[in-house]
Amino acid sequence: MRACEKMYERLEIDYKKETDSDFMDGLTALFNHGFFQIALEHESERFRRYQTPFTLALIDIDSFYVYNRRHGHVKGDRMLKIISELLKENIRAVDLAARYSGDVFALLLTNTDAHQALEMMERIRQVIAVKTNGEATVSIGFASHPHDGTEKENLIRKAQEALLRAKIRGKNRIDFISNEASPDTDENPKVLLVDDEPRNLKYLEALLIPLHYDVIKVSNGKDALSVVSKVDIDLILLDVMMPGMDGYEVCHRLKSSERTRLIPIVMVTALDDMEAKIKGIDNGVDDFISKPFNKMELLTRVKTLINVKSLNNNLISLESTLFSLAMAVEAKDKYTSGHIWRVSELAVALSKKTGLSEKRIQEIKFGGIIHDLGKIGVSKDILNKPGRLSPEERDIMQNHPNIGYNICLPLKKTLGMALEIVRYHHEKLDGSGYPDGLKENEIPIGAKIMAVVDIYDALVSDRPYRKGMTNDQALEIVRQDAAEGKLDSKLVEYLIKLVK
Repeated sequence: MRACEKMYERLEIDYKKETDSDFMDGLTALFNHGFFQIALEHESERFRRYQTPFTLALIDIDSFYVYNRRHGHVKGDRMLKIISELLKENIRAVDLAARYSGDVFALLLTNTDAHQALEMMERIRQVIAVKTNGEATVSIGFASHPHDGTEKENLIRKAQEALLRAKIRGKNRIDFISNEASPDTDENPKVLLVDDEPRNLKYLEALLIPLHYDVIKVSNGKDALSVVSKVDIDLILLDVMMPGMDGYEVCHRLKSSERTRLIPIVMVTALDDMEAKIKGIDNGVDDFISKPFNKMELLTRVKTLINVKSLNNNLISLESTLFSLAMAVEAKDKYTSGHIWRVSELAVALSKKTGLSEKRIQEIKFGGIIHDLGKIGVSKDILNKPGRLSPEERDIMQNHPNIGYNICLPLKKTLGMALEIVRYHHEKLDGSGYPDGLKENEIPIGAKIMAVVDIYDALVSDRPYRKGMTNDQALEIVRQDAAEGKLDSKLVEYLIKLVK
C-alpha cells in the first residue's frame, strides 16, 4: 500500500515538471482531470506488472445544473467543496480522488474489485445524502479492471455507461456494467434456491436439473444476497421462514435495488397462509408456490418467469444501446457537452410541476437523454459549423427528429412518451416547428416540455457562432416565444420559477 502512495507522489512531481502547472483543482483541492488520466494509465501498467485489480468510479451530483440556477454559483461552488471533502474522508490513503469535470468526480480505487467497490460507493452515497441534509445526492457508476476492460478508454466508457444508467433510473443510485455473457441459447438459466430445510433444497434441485437449469443452493438470506451480487440469476425460489434474515427482507432488498429488481422471485409458502402472501406482495414477490409442491405447477411457473426475465434482459440491452448512441452523438458536437443531462434534469423538474405520473416523468427523463439521437445522421461539419447553416444544411439538421424516431420505433411500446419526444421536440404551438408542423393539442405534453427546456439550454450554452447568453437574456427570449404562441406559456412560467 505504501508503494502505491509513493507512486502517486512521484507522479505529482513528474506532472508538475512536465506541464509546468499544478496537479490540483483550485476549487475542490482534489487532483485535476489531467493528473487523473496519468494516474489511471499508471494503475493499468501496475496491473500488467503485479496483477492487482482496481476500480474506476464516476460520481455525479444529481440535478446540479438546476441547483446552480436556483441557488447561484457561489452556493454551488460551496457544495462542490463540501462533497469533495466528504470523498476524501471516505476513501483510503491509497485511493485517488479527482475532479473529472464540472460536477463529476472520479475515484481510482486500488486493489479493489467490483463487489468491494460497491460497498465503498454505497457508504459514500449515504454519507453525502446525510451530511448535506438531503440538499445533494449523487449518482455513481463504476467499472473494474480487468473484469470490465483492460484498456483505459474502454474502462472510462464502461464507467460512463454505468453512470448514465444510474441517472436514467433515478437519482441517488449506484450502477456498474457487469461483464455479463450475452444471451445464448446454449447457456442454462440459473435458478437460486433459498431454504434452510435441506430436504426442500434437494427435492427442488432434483426437479430442476433434468430440465437443464443450473441450480445454486443456499440456506439463509445473507448468502442469497451474496450470490446475487456475484452471479446473474434468472429466478429465485425463496422460503419465507429462515433464521436471521427472513424471505420478506431478502425480497425487499432485491426489489429495492435497480440491479436486481427485475429478477423474478417465487416465494414458497404454506397452502393456506394468506397473511404470508399479502406480506410477500407488499415486498415485491412476483409469484407464489405452495407446500406441498405440485410438480407441474412449479415447473410451469419457473419456465414462465424465466422467459419474462429473458425478455427484460433484451429490453435492458436495447436501452443501454440507445444510451450509448446518445453519448456518441453528444461526442460528435463539442458545443453540446452535457446538454442531454441538463435538459433531461430540467424536463423532470418541469414535469413534476405539471402533476404527471411517475411513469410519465421517467419516460420524459429518458426522452431528454435520447431526444437528439437522430443527429447521428448529421455530419460533424454541420454540427460544428462556426457560421449559420445554409438552407441545404438546415434541411439536413431538421431531419434529425425523423432519423431518431426511426431508430427508436422498434421500442415503441417500451419508450412510450420518450418516443414522442424524439420526434416532436422541435414542434411549435403555432405550427411553425418541424418535422410535422403540429399545432396546440396535437403536440404531446412531453414534447412541449422538452421544447421549452431544449431552447432554454441552447440559449445559455455556447454555440459555434455565438457565446452563451445570460440567464435573464435567455428567459426573456423564451418568454417572448410563449407570448408569440410558439411555446406553452404555463410551462415557460414554471421554467422561470425553477431557474430563478
